[in-house]
Amino acid sequence: MLENELLSETILFKKESVIEDYRLARISRECSLLVRKEVFAGRAKFGIYGDGKELAQIALARAMKAGDFISGYYRDQTIVAAVGDMTWQQYFAQLYGHPDKAHDPHTGGRTMNNHHATQWLDENGHWVDQTKLFNSVAGISSTAGQVPRAIGIAYASKLYRNVPELQGEIAEKFSKQGNEVCFSTIGDASTSEGMFLECINAAGVLQIPLVMAVWDDGYGISVPTQYQTTKHSISKALAGYQRTEDEAGLEIISVKAYDYVGLMEAFHKAAQLARENHIPSLIHVEEVTQQQGHSASGSHERYKSPERLQFEIDFDCNTHFRKWILDNEFATEEELLAIDQEAVKIARKSQKDAWQAYMDSIKPEKEDALSLMNQAAAESKNGSTIKQIVEELRKTMNPIHRDSVVAVKKALRLLRFEEFPAKRGLIEWLEKSKEANFDRFNSFQFSNSDESAFKVSAQPAIYEEGAPLVDGREILNKNFDHWLATDPRVFIIGEDVGKIGDVNQTLSGLQDKFGELRITDTGIREMTIVGQGIGAAMRGLRPIVEIQYLDYIFYPFATLSDDLACLHYRTKGGQKSPMIVRTRGHRLEGIWHSGSPMGVLLNGLRGVHLCVPRNMTQAAGMYNTLLQSDDPAVVIECLNGYRLKEKLPTNLYDTRVSLGVPDILLEGSDVTIVTYGSMCRIVMEAAAQLAQVGISVEVVDIQTLLPFDLGHKIVESIKKTNRVIFADEDMPGGGTGYMMGEVLDKQNAYRWLDSKPVCIAAQPHRPAYTSDGDYFSKPNVDTVFDAVYEMMSEAQPSRFPDLY
Repeated sequence: MLENELLSETILFKKESVIEDYRLARISRECSLLVRKEVFAGRAKFGIYGDGKELAQIALARAMKAGDFISGYYRDQTIVAAVGDMTWQQYFAQLYGHPDKAHDPHTGGRTMNNHHATQWLDENGHWVDQTKLFNSVAGISSTAGQVPRAIGIAYASKLYRNVPELQGEIAEKFSKQGNEVCFSTIGDASTSEGMFLECINAAGVLQIPLVMAVWDDGYGISVPTQYQTTKHSISKALAGYQRTEDEAGLEIISVKAYDYVGLMEAFHKAAQLARENHIPSLIHVEEVTQQQGHSASGSHERYKSPERLQFEIDFDCNTHFRKWILDNEFATEEELLAIDQEAVKIARKSQKDAWQAYMDSIKPEKEDALSLMNQAAAESKNGSTIKQIVEELRKTMNPIHRDSVVAVKKALRLLRFEEFPAKRGLIEWLEKSKEANFDRFNSFQFSNSDESAFKVSAQPAIYEEGAPLVDGREILNKNFDHWLATDPRVFIIGEDVGKIGDVNQTLSGLQDKFGELRITDTGIREMTIVGQGIGAAMRGLRPIVEIQYLDYIFYPFATLSDDLACLHYRTKGGQKSPMIVRTRGHRLEGIWHSGSPMGVLLNGLRGVHLCVPRNMTQAAGMYNTLLQSDDPAVVIECLNGYRLKEKLPTNLYDTRVSLGVPDILLEGSDVTIVTYGSMCRIVMEAAAQLAQVGISVEVVDIQTLLPFDLGHKIVESIKKTNRVIFADEDMPGGGTGYMMGEVLDKQNAYRWLDSKPVCIAAQPHRPAYTSDGDYFSKPNVDTVFDAVYEMMSEAQPSRFPDLY
């Protein structure tokens, strides 16, 4: 063995790599210290940091290989820096919220610091080669929210390794024979979350290459471990998951946060088990310290004892690492002192350069605004007041984009009765600023690529004369069969989807035909079903994940809302996950199987297409559209439609429904009814009865709630009828209130109304059981008939006298 080398059980430690690790740990610590100072100085809104975790994070990073993934949380700065996915200047740029991706390439300033996201998409929104990158999955603040998609990231490796059709060119940018490992990190307190516990169980069942690292610092903000975890230890609490020679499970490893050799060996062992054998591991990193407490928003002196505060000093991983280096003669005291001093300089320079770049990016707009306002002041009778506004903006310490906009708007309000060139210049400045700030802060909610769902052209169903009538479930069965046969990236997972072909038989026989990895039964674990889909879609696959009933969507709702819905937005177009959630709702009896919670979905899932087909042919057309596009979606099939007969289109596999384009089901002249899903059938039946009493109804099926009527087709119907009813099965003010707002507010349809708009919704409680419960809890044919008749009776009482 050469001088300045040390051989542990599995790893050879060389001076060069050890010193580089020390340098990285010291720089990371200095950056953490500066983050807190920048927040207190008022240059940053909030700061969170990874001090005390440097050594464990370095060990994790050294176990990673190109193509691996880290699905971490908001303290993983040392990992991302160690693998070269972030510079320290970029670290501070994110702290300041720099909205230019040239400075914060991870999120374009849209998330607080320590939320990392490797750019997987090029300027056209197309995938780059993930196998050449050290991949950070878009960071998420929600406690344990980073874990469900980690299941899917690791699960994708299992599919790429074991599905023959996924070998070769189709996997070129995403996998090398399934050898990729997903590392996930979490604080010990967050292991109390159901998300984490469900994911641990799923990882053990699935046997996937997941390495879960728990940073155990003894607290969840101020709440100590004894209030958090059984036995005060997550590794002890989960001991039953430990794998044996006879039973699959997890490899559970405990190691101290200040033990450099132990950490390196632990992560090396776990990574090897995962990479070679797809065996998941949990690494419990104990006695982690937090030198600055939880975050910049508080002080740990308020809740930690003097003894614990001294522990934070005595067991600092960097201090122990320093001593280990000296004891093993990898460096001298003088050499380490030089590195310490260098780390301070690098951290300060990174911070100053990031701050200067941020200020420089704001300066041109500010200077233009000042110049234009000065010109306006010279010409306006309100010149002295405008000069005050100019002076206030000029003296603003640490200006941001908002300050210039506010100043210009104040000036323009003073100029509202005046007209001259400088005023026009200010208006033009404001318009340019609006466009620029939309790009900075509001763009990329959906894909802008050539694969966007908005760019998939419609193709209506075509029927031959005498087209056969089949159950709706058969139409979906044929369509899913086609996609599974033609696109090996497509797979379907969910409860009961495999052996019995789902509870409504739409997947009957498909598992036998395509195998268990393409049509996969899962446990009752909605959170990780969704997580499997999100992560797999992030790696180029096309998952359709089933939530058996729409009512159960509340179980994974946090993951759908906090992670999936905002993924493309919060990475400013850097990452995507085109997963489809397949579920079913409407018109079944009872409190928990009648789901129509559209108000919840509409408000919580912006960034996800929400499709509400009226029958299975429309549903098939929506799946066809979505599987050719790259945005996520939820498709809600009609629960009572699987046994209803539909004509079988001759072009089933080529049908496509354009999102955001309503369908006129029935033309009429008296009243427009806007509806969707199972209500379409009810409204159509009511329209037939209304026609018998001389009332002509126009029925509009919106087809998708998100997006909603992009071409403003509904207002054209209202121009003809001058009356409108919004009908659905959600509770009052939910879906109906949303539709009314879209049509009356955004489309200005109120201008053409001769009668008050009416909303038809369910009663403000969950539906009761039995057919009577359905009739008296949800809108029915009589409800629709009576609402329309009353509207016409008010307008023409002699023609339509009171009925009851």
